[in-house]
Parts: sequence; C-alpha cells; structure tokens
Amino acid sequence: MRLCVFCGSSPGNKPEYLAAAQQLGTALAKAGIGLVYGGAQVGLMGAVADAALAAGGDVIGVIPRHLVERELAHTGLTTLHEVGSMHERKAMMADLSDGFIALPGGVGTFEELFEVWTWGQLGHHQKPCALFNAAGYYDQLIAFLDHALTEGFMRQPYRDMLIVDNQVDSLLDRVRRYSPPAVSKWVKAQER
Repeated sequence: MRLCVFCGSSPGNKPEYLAAAQQLGTALAKAGIGLVYGGAQVGLMGAVADAALAAGGDVIGVIPRHLVERELAHTGLTTLHEVGSMHERKAMMADLSDGFIALPGGVGTFEELFEVWTWGQLGHHQKPCALFNAAGYYDQLIAFLDHALTEGFMRQPYRDMLIVDNQVDSLLDRVRRYSPPAVSKWVKAQER
C-alpha cells in the first residue's frame, strides 16, 4: 500500500505541525506503507519524507522540473520522478497512491486534497481521503464543510468520505478500513 501525503513546503508556526509530519512519516514506514509526496526537501514535505526514510520506508517524490531547478528537490528519496507541470505531478501522485492524507499546508495542499476528494465523489477512484488535523489546524475548515452540508451544497455521504483525525494511529486505521459510499452523485432536486 502507498499513501500520498499533501502538506506545506513551510514548517508552519507551531512545532506540533512538524512533529505531526514526523510522526506520520515514521508511522507509515513502520506499517510498511509507502509514502508518495511532492518531492521537496523543505517544510513539512521534507519532514515527512525524512522521517519515513529514517524509519526504513519507501518514499516516492514527484516534483515539477522548475522546482528541481530551484534546488528544492529531495535528493535522498527511494525514487524521484521529475515531471513537466503541476498537473502532471498531481496525476502521477494520484496514480501511484492508494489513498490521500493532508497534513497542515496552504493553498496548494487544499487544492490537492479537494481535487482528489472531488474525484472520489465523482467515482473516478474509490480511495480514502483524510485530514490529519494536527494541533486543530483544520478545525475552521471542518466547521465550514459542515456549514456547506447544512446549507445544502454537500450531501452527508460525501461529507462522510473525508476522514478527519488528530491521532496518527487511528487516522491510519480509518484509512485502511475506508469503504466508499454507495450512492449516486447526481440527485434530482425533489430527492434532496
């Protein structure tokens, strides 16, 4: 099994974020789960990769050439794929992975998670999508998602698709046990 981890190229302002990335990388390796990530050596990205490598894990990075040229690529990975664009990066990361976890991060992390979650809702894959809510980082996003549900812009089965946990062991257990919803994406107005 391989899990794709989306996360910041910055360490963030709280030490708990860095600790969560290190915990996740170590836990993946110890569980025999390969790590797929964005291939950088900086921020939480570098921390999760370094921790997985230090624990003997298999780490695959996928990075666009323009970031390699800025010397951001991690040179000690099991495998590093250089691609031409961010679109190619996301597609390859998704193809190589059996599920997705978002650590704290910025707009790029949000975009990556929301894209694969949308793909799951549309039936393009049946892979788990999860938030590692380290130090409550995603609390306000979770509240907003619940607001979208209350306001009728999201259905409960699709809200339930997103696994949320703040403990690495229970998060990985829930990812392993994930079962996609068996409902149709498109509903008629009168069925709401």
